[in-house]
Amino acid sequence: MLGSGILRNALCFLWLAAAVLLAQAQTSRTDSAVAYLERGNALLARGELSRAIADYDLAIKSDPQIATAYYNRGLARQRLRDIAGALRDYDRAIELNPRYAYAYLNRGALTAAQGQVSAAINDFNKAIEINPRDALAWRNRGKARNAQSEFAGAIADFSQAVKLDARGVEAWLGRCYAHYRQGTLDSALSDCNQALKLDSHNAAAWSTRGQLYYERAALDAALADFDHAVRLAPLDPEYYKQRGVARFHLGDYDGALRDQTQAIKLKTDFYQAWGERGMTRQIIGDFQGALADYTQAINLNPSFADVWFNRGTYWKAKGDWQRAESDFARTIELKPQRADAYALRGIMRLRQGRADEAQQDFNRCLALNPELWQSLEKMIEETKQRVPEKW
Repeated sequence: MLGSGILRNALCFLWLAAAVLLAQAQTSRTDSAVAYLERGNALLARGELSRAIADYDLAIKSDPQIATAYYNRGLARQRLRDIAGALRDYDRAIELNPRYAYAYLNRGALTAAQGQVSAAINDFNKAIEINPRDALAWRNRGKARNAQSEFAGAIADFSQAVKLDARGVEAWLGRCYAHYRQGTLDSALSDCNQALKLDSHNAAAWSTRGQLYYERAALDAALADFDHAVRLAPLDPEYYKQRGVARFHLGDYDGALRDQTQAIKLKTDFYQAWGERGMTRQIIGDFQGALADYTQAINLNPSFADVWFNRGTYWKAKGDWQRAESDFARTIELKPQRADAYALRGIMRLRQGRADEAQQDFNRCLALNPELWQSLEKMIEETKQRVPEKW
């Protein structure tokens, strides 16, 4: 139910734009270009983005070789979400000034957001080469390396970032995530605590630490941190979902249901929340509501393996062996290493008198996870006792 959601917030800040600096025109440029550039900079600083772009257009028309005008126009376009236009401007700024470190940083941030992480790393490499004292460049490369699961390299980058700027909260959180993915939870927790010392109003840091506590089964501590995250960011559906998970595992099903419902209200296509609310409803006996939620989650994301599994348990509880088998089979297609899906599909096949097929599933289950043998044997024996006429 939870695996895909763990430490979402350690990644949610992944593609923050690089530093926004308003570089000044070179004195060798024409007076008119300088005047337009400076006026555009003032407008950009005030957030009057369209007017700033108009002045940068005039500066470029007066002097097409002025790299700063392209860079600053790229900043304005980036803020207006004209990503294609911003990328063109950063490209041109780099053509005119191949040592324009901030242009590499911003272009790298935008290309990373488009999924071109290797290209982004190349830009961050260049920015670091030009200015190795810039913590932002190290931090952004660390984020990109996290995205590529290069966690040792990410830790090295974030370590350099915090060495250069010990107050950079995102670097501490980024390194926290890398430590978590490497299985060093103590180090991850230490970094998250440092982030909270620096910024106790950072909802993502509270959420991240809550997830670390959840991983350690410290559910009360996790719930307290999720409470902080919700109070700080009451419009973020993820924090309600996370708190709902903690409440579910603490047995507070009414609280879990409230949080999951609020998450869905804030984000109607939040398929994980639909799936988790389905599980809560199934636990409290609202079977019709559970089925509706599971099915909605599947409609929103047909590749969500966990909800196929959970709906399979619903059909199993209702005694519909064929539908349960079908949902467990779909789970296996999507997540072929999920041992318990083989176990339950085998039980459904056993229920239908197909012992040979069931045994194949049981064998595969134990090959994937030998520790399940006792619980599997118990399920098999219970099934045989309930339908003795088939043996």
